[in-house]
Amino acid sequence: FWDCQDTEHASSANANSASANNANGAVGAGNGACAEPTIEQCPLIITESDATREFKRVNSRKAAGSDGICGRVLKDCADQLAPVFTDIFNFSLTLGIVPSSFKRSTIGPVPKKPPPSGLDDYRPVALTSVVMKCFDKLVRDFITSSLPASMDPLQFAYRHNRSTDDAIAHLLHTTLTHLDKGRGNYVKTLFVDYSSAFNTIIPSKLTTKLEDLGLHTSLCDWLSNFLTDRPQSVRVGNCVSSILTLSVAAPQGCVLSPLLYSL
Repeated sequence: FWDCQDTEHASSANANSASANNANGAVGAGNGACAEPTIEQCPLIITESDATREFKRVNSRKAAGSDGICGRVLKDCADQLAPVFTDIFNFSLTLGIVPSSFKRSTIGPVPKKPPPSGLDDYRPVALTSVVMKCFDKLVRDFITSSLPASMDPLQFAYRHNRSTDDAIAHLLHTTLTHLDKGRGNYVKTLFVDYSSAFNTIIPSKLTTKLEDLGLHTSLCDWLSNFLTDRPQSVRVGNCVSSILTLSVAAPQGCVLSPLLYSL
């Protein structure tokens, strides 16, 4: 289940066993390959009630990701599954490693506008693990609450209690106020649309910026691991491509992507 990539967390008494497990890409239970995490030192501690709440909010019709866990299972068995996944979530945060099964995604091209005339007219939407979506929401809420108040007040997108309506209202107010100052005044407005915006995210630069914003180093490491070495394939109808591993950009359809892009 785990790709144990950080040998600093391996037990020195079982170094050989840890190396073997690293080669296999998984950590066996009880073999001492990875030391028990010190949950108290983690800046974000997820409780069973947090996991239960998110699982019960899941749309039961959500399609299963590559891990095969569908929304109905999480929703109906939230009380039983929450303790298990709470341990997994906290273990992941402590090690700064996201399980590879949580990062794996299947890309489905969705037309931006009908009818599509070229490849650029498709939006690559990622079908990811439903469990990971719940995990993402908990991390997103923590990051949002940890951001400093000194952020740009004119950032309206992906901010709590803000929307495009606020941006439009601010633009109109600024424009009309200037025009009312006297005759001859005019306003020029430049609108810029970024193509494939989430694909412009570079994990290393994002990590540096998050540290500058005051986020804990371990959480920055977790986000860096989350955005790198992401295996994905493309599915069109019944045809599925070979797996390609990416270490740039943020996946479309991920709840963390808009927040990370805005930072």
